[in-house]
Amino acid sequence: MRFFLNRIGFLLLSVWAAITVNFLIPRMMPGSPVDAILAHFQSEGAPLGPNALHALEQQFGLSHAPLWTQYFGYVNNLFHGQLGTSITYYPLTVTEVIGRSLPWTLGLAGTATIISVLLGTFLGIYAAWHRGTRIDATLTTVTMFTSAIPYFWIALILVYLFGFELNWFPQLHAFTTLSNGVPWWRFSADVLYHAVLPGATIVISAIGGWLVGMRNNMVQTLGEDYVTFARARGVRDRRLMVFYAARNAILPNLTGFAMAIGFVVGGALLTEVVFSYPGIGMQLLTAVENEDYPLMQGIFLIIALAVLLANFLVELIYGLLDPRVRQGE
Repeated sequence: MRFFLNRIGFLLLSVWAAITVNFLIPRMMPGSPVDAILAHFQSEGAPLGPNALHALEQQFGLSHAPLWTQYFGYVNNLFHGQLGTSITYYPLTVTEVIGRSLPWTLGLAGTATIISVLLGTFLGIYAAWHRGTRIDATLTTVTMFTSAIPYFWIALILVYLFGFELNWFPQLHAFTTLSNGVPWWRFSADVLYHAVLPGATIVISAIGGWLVGMRNNMVQTLGEDYVTFARARGVRDRRLMVFYAARNAILPNLTGFAMAIGFVVGGALLTEVVFSYPGIGMQLLTAVENEDYPLMQGIFLIIALAVLLANFLVELIYGLLDPRVRQGE
């Protein structure tokens, strides 16, 4: 119970720090969303009057009140799900923009990350159990080679081979048929069809790290005395591999998995750009290009909270799998 309360306290403190930093950084930057809109209208030859500027300041929640007053107002808006108004997609709110993009990122990057972690972990266990053999050498060499290639290069190669040359899969976007008036199964199949190449890009580029990490942890664990003792007692190989070695070797990978799941919310930026996929990564690039400070601020906050929550959940799993963590050893 004490372990759980400590983790809760650390999570709340980290969330408060993330919210505070997210509040302060935009206010330390030069300019504001209104300045960006004002510059745009001036470049178009249609300068805004004082009334219009005041209305925009109200719309984007800008205030000349003391900083602490603005901070409490910002926190209050967060509790009500208000992250401001997007400049790029005006008059849509940041919450609406993120709500439209986040499911695409979670569906693509989330699924691909889970597949790469599971596949890399199981292949790492298999390679470690057959260490020193041709299987071990082939798996580690091939996956490390693919992991060394920048994943946007892998994306471009897949687009060229399977999209352009062979024309097996779509090259761009997340779907071709609109969901209106289309059976759900047909729309779902179309979405999955479009997700094959970007999903394969993430899996191919990420699987090597998980495989080699799990293999090295597994090899080290197989050399422990308790594994040698279990083998001497005649424990079956499958039980020895899974319940004695893999269970302990997988613990360090859980931390990496937490970070990977947390950063899934940020999207695979370059992959989404290559495939014009409408996820959070693509929205972040659009926000940077258009100096959309409210949207950038909202996306950064969502990413920070996702990473913190993922680490919190993995720490709880760590405590369940390893009693020493709960006892503070």
